[in-house]
Amino acid sequence: MSGIRWVLHVDLDQFIAAVEVLRRPELAGKPIIVGGRGDPTERAVVSTASYEARAFGVGSGMPLRIAARKVPDAVILPVDQEAYLAASDMVMATLRAQPGATVQVLGWDEAFVGIETENPEAYARQVQAAVLERTQLHCSVGIGDTLVRAKVATGFGKPAGVFRLTAENWLEVMGSRPTMDLWGVGTRVSSRLAKLGIDTVAELAASDPQDLVPEFGPKMGPWYAQLGRGDGARVVDDTPWVARAHGRETTFQQDLSEPAQVDEAVRELVARVVEDVVAEGRPVVGLTLKVRYAPFLTKTYSRKIPETFDRKVILTRALDLTAGIEPDRPIRLLGLRAEMSMPEDARKGHTPTRGGW
Repeated sequence: MSGIRWVLHVDLDQFIAAVEVLRRPELAGKPIIVGGRGDPTERAVVSTASYEARAFGVGSGMPLRIAARKVPDAVILPVDQEAYLAASDMVMATLRAQPGATVQVLGWDEAFVGIETENPEAYARQVQAAVLERTQLHCSVGIGDTLVRAKVATGFGKPAGVFRLTAENWLEVMGSRPTMDLWGVGTRVSSRLAKLGIDTVAELAASDPQDLVPEFGPKMGPWYAQLGRGDGARVVDDTPWVARAHGRETTFQQDLSEPAQVDEAVRELVARVVEDVVAEGRPVVGLTLKVRYAPFLTKTYSRKIPETFDRKVILTRALDLTAGIEPDRPIRLLGLRAEMSMPEDARKGHTPTRGGW
């Protein structure tokens, strides 16, 4: 194919819920909530919700019991990762089969597709038709001249639509919107930008990158200014993504209140994480312990360690991190993340907040 180089961002609509509807067609049109083991009396969070459930204010990450309270008639289902992974693999294979496509996978339900064409809208609709025919799943497609603009464009195309964002219409579409509407800018970053008098995308786009350095540092300060303009990488990179870390976490049905309970839980997490790391074949170089205190305050404790596969060393270092846990505070969740050494040829960057774009 020939023409102008474009970036497409393909995002499957309500992916997990849609997979569940394919398995249970009678659920079509009903409010569906997927999370945990499907039991709202247990501690778990929402993995996804159908559009019908979202209309009641249910969203990913919400405690399952609160979601059930918001939608008493919802169908609540357990997470089935194998089913979602199988569906995702089929979608990505379909994208790679498109003429002239370079595919960069972002997750189960989204990917960038690099193409050269004179008519990106026609190509996008061709992609939608191919995915629907192969998987019976609908997707939205954002078209952009950078990865960032394509990603943001997808939100305007949902559900099952196509939208184009380029340098020409970026400020027209995005300028008056709050900075939080940008990919890679969350509540905390938008609040910090607001302290600098920057509330909208247009204000961020017009900012002097160096003025952001005192607040965000020499790397992220200029990056946020660039993000405000929608600038960044223009080439889709299909180099396979190499995981930077492996992590596991456990939500306890009853709060942990004794040091011995915490010790036992950390030992179990270490055993599971080390198994993942050994399978990856790269040594651990850092550890992060995630602690969620009751009712819902989360803190992390991290440290770098010398390269090692040794389970005893990793366990000792992980238990050292528990010294930072606040005494006499009940714990509802513990997680452990092991950062691994990265191969030299690994693709750099993954999301805007991690740099490399």
